[in-house]
Amino acid sequence: MIELIPAIDLIDGKCVRLIKGDFTRKTIYSENPVDMAKIFEDSGFRRLHLVDLEGAGNGRLKHLKILEKIAVRTELVIDFGGGVKDIADVRSIINAGASMVCIGSMAVKTEDEFDKVIDRFGPNKVLLAADARDEKLVISGWKEEAGISLFEFLERMQDKGISRILCTDVDKDGMLEGTSISLYERIIERFPDLFLIASGGVSGISDIEMLDRSDVHAVVFGKAFYEGKLKIEELKHFL
Repeated sequence: MIELIPAIDLIDGKCVRLIKGDFTRKTIYSENPVDMAKIFEDSGFRRLHLVDLEGAGNGRLKHLKILEKIAVRTELVIDFGGGVKDIADVRSIINAGASMVCIGSMAVKTEDEFDKVIDRFGPNKVLLAADARDEKLVISGWKEEAGISLFEFLERMQDKGISRILCTDVDKDGMLEGTSISLYERIIERFPDLFLIASGGVSGISDIEMLDRSDVHAVVFGKAFYEGKLKIEELKHFL
């Protein structure tokens, strides 16, 4: 059964959602992300995807204190990403309470540093962010093309022992128009040993049911929940 992972995206210490990663198309859903995380836990969720959007945009961690507070206030299994540039950042994130560190750009821009992270912490501490537009890998807060296809990237990372990936179709993100089910099915067919987390475009329970039928292992969602298009009662079956 598919695993459900709510997302909290952070800008200026607030819980927000963007459309296609565009900072000018921002909606604030909560002034207190710690309280929001507690709501998710009290609703029965066990995981949390926490994203430092400002970190992703400028390559510098900003919201470690919020991670620390959520880790203290809840028992959620947290993965944290956004602006992770070196092994020191990874150490700080793990020390702040994250179970996994979500890494994308570093694996492309400074692969040697990424290899150090794997050697020091092990591949199980890494959740690989494999973000794509038209099946081309995008990095640096989705502002740059990496010059490599999504599938080439996944093959290279699997060879390093990476087993968990978070794949976002950036053109779907925040649009509430459905997920890239065909893309995920192709990933599963080509990389059956990867644990695939789908992200971007969830518009309601039917999208989650479709991903479940396609054997996607987990799904990250945010906007659909915040805007009432996903109800806790509908999701109980998966919790």
